Amino acid sequence: MDRAHLQMLFGYTRWANARTLEAAAALSDEPFQRDLHSSFPSVGATLSHIAAADWIWLERWHGRSPSAPPAWFPARTAADLRPRWEVLMDERDAFLAAQTDAALAAPLEYANMKGERSSQPLWQQLQHVVNHATYHRGQVTTLIRQLGGSMVSTDLVAYLRECPYDAAARRG
Repeated sequence: MDRAHLQMLFGYTRWANARTLEAAAALSDEPFQRDLHSSFPSVGATLSHIAAADWIWLERWHGRSPSAPPAWFPARTAADLRPRWEVLMDERDAFLAAQTDAALAAPLEYANMKGERSSQPLWQQLQHVVNHATYHRGQVTTLIRQLGGSMVSTDLVAYLRECPYDAAARRG
């Protein structure tokens, strides 16, 4: 997988994260943190999990293997999470922009949170992060709807229709 395609996918991920955070921000603090007995207890816990996983993977790509989530984890409100996540996404975009196709194809070793070592091509790790966020945003959509909130589409095709110039620019 080449850098341009990954940049398009991360442009989509940034767009979808922003839309999901916007919907979550419409909730007051209590519903944002209400335990709905899902994979993660609440909207806030699920969003915090996505952002913390993004941070952990970025740390790995920089040669560090954290054994704990970031100090800000978990975020208590969408307003608290948004600026931290935006900085993280900016850092990830800069990291990806600096990669060559050869670097993306090369194996990158890291240790998981338990200290177990693994190695996969960098592009596979990047693709995992996109898929991971998509999976959990779907859960957030369900949780927000259970709370009586409303969501907008975060489908990839919706991004490509809404942001064709952004998507084309990211593809090269």
